[in-house]
Amino acid sequence: MPAADASPVALRSEKAMAFFHVAFGRTFAGSMRALRIPHWGLPDYAPGRPLVIYAPHPSWWDAILFMLLLRRYFIDRPAFLPMDAEAIRKYPFMTKLGVFGVEQGSPRGAVRFLHTAGQVLAAPQHMLWMNAPGRFVDVRERPVPITPGLVRLAEIAPEALIAPLAFEYAFWTEKQAEAFAAFGPAMEASTLAAMDRPARAECLRDALTAVMDRLAQDVISRDPARFTAAFDGSKGMGGLYGAWQYLRAMIRGERYAAEHSPGQKAD
Repeated sequence: MPAADASPVALRSEKAMAFFHVAFGRTFAGSMRALRIPHWGLPDYAPGRPLVIYAPHPSWWDAILFMLLLRRYFIDRPAFLPMDAEAIRKYPFMTKLGVFGVEQGSPRGAVRFLHTAGQVLAAPQHMLWMNAPGRFVDVRERPVPITPGLVRLAEIAPEALIAPLAFEYAFWTEKQAEAFAAFGPAMEASTLAAMDRPARAECLRDALTAVMDRLAQDVISRDPARFTAAFDGSKGMGGLYGAWQYLRAMIRGERYAAEHSPGQKAD
């Protein structure tokens, strides 16, 4: 068990990150159809600046999506993620993935979070991922909850960029669910820090809400052409029925298409 005040920068392990990138990718591929990002929602952030990505928290899968997006788009940036301290006590291996514990609902926990976040964001190549609500929240809930810790980040890291990230999950035409993500434009932390805290919270909330609403419209369209596949998962029925479909196509000399809807491909 790591010490409570141990730096997440010191505890993080590149070997552990490489292993769990593969493990989480296999977990996703075995259960989900694809991770899709709309063409307008691909990340495009200036290098050489600490980066804060904040997102809603609709599902258990959010942490897996963080890892997949990190692997796909931010492989050169060491990433860190706060998590409830009780969960870290149950799964201490997660400290090797840049995860650090936060004591929920206490002033001491809030102070420690800001101190640790300041350590992380002191390096220009580092990034901090945050679930903006601090709890599980449906993507349709409005107003979108924003934790006080997120609001305070601009004060301790005014040189950082802060950007919203939307998540959503839906079933289209396959047995497996589709996962969706979309990045929004980055905001200057120094600009946010110049606002009073209520105005800053509203600015952060409005930016995230705008990305979430725009992503929702693309998901509702059910049009894969609006998206790029950041990560491909499973497809088709699988099991005995999937094997029978494959065998029947072979006998008929046809190309086997696992997709229920041939037009809906992951890439």
